[in-house]
Amino acid sequence: MKKYFNKGFFVEKLFVAGAGTMGSGIAQTALQGGYQVYLFDTADGAPERAIAAIKGRLERSVEKGRISADDQASMMKRIETAPLRAAADCSIVIEAVFENAEVKSALFKQIDALVNEKTMLASNTSSISISALSASVSRPERFIGAHFFVPAPVMKLVEIVRGLSTSDETVARAKEMAGRMGKTAIVVKDMPCFLVNRLVDPLVNEGVQLLEEGVGSVEAIDTGAKLALNHPMGPLELIDLMGLDVALAVMETLRHDFGDPKYRPSTLLRRMVNAGFLGKKNGKGFYCYDENGKNTGVNPLFK
Repeated sequence: MKKYFNKGFFVEKLFVAGAGTMGSGIAQTALQGGYQVYLFDTADGAPERAIAAIKGRLERSVEKGRISADDQASMMKRIETAPLRAAADCSIVIEAVFENAEVKSALFKQIDALVNEKTMLASNTSSISISALSASVSRPERFIGAHFFVPAPVMKLVEIVRGLSTSDETVARAKEMAGRMGKTAIVVKDMPCFLVNRLVDPLVNEGVQLLEEGVGSVEAIDTGAKLALNHPMGPLELIDLMGLDVALAVMETLRHDFGDPKYRPSTLLRRMVNAGFLGKKNGKGFYCYDENGKNTGVNPLFK
């Protein structure tokens, strides 16, 4: 396990597989925790776009006085794009690719063949069994769930999900990593969708169902949740932020694993995903968003 020497400190190397919304956010959070970060994605230009987005977010933090220009410059020196083989030289690998068990398992098999016996492997899955994913690696005791929330640089919680084979040492390392990134860690059991998504996904799904049934408008549903339940954002705002495709995948997992009809995804949610309405990440969900991610109002489909 190698570390880089930087400004008087040994800097631990962390590899992020997946440069989408979550991967980009986790990479930024790792930079803020002092890690040297390598960012990988199979999509052409995705890592470069993610690094540009990180740079933009950090520049806005400088403008708002949250960090110094020197801090921003230091962080940007500690991130670079990398091929998958770069994981071999890292002490931590965090996977943040699409929420699909086969895709994740195939990726971990590749990574497992590269890394050494001390590397901690973590999945950012929001719903897939950590025990099942760990079956794809040779050292399941070093495999763990590290579920960050959107947006990762802002949200303070990380769910540490312990699989059947995860060791106490790996749990402790994951908690230390979360703390170093400025997060609060909660350790949860490896049950379908873990803890937070068991709470929130049925809520946002019900918000979509209320809209589908015409019980209230987009604004009414979100305003009701904010003013009566004291939520910081309504369920339709939240599902746009999460990604409609992610929410659908979580609901499908809950329904499949528990066999309970209460987890049936809303028909409207499925139709939206099939039509390419994925939320903030592609600019169109229950609301519309400009190129900077700013909410420009309710989607005309629902007016």
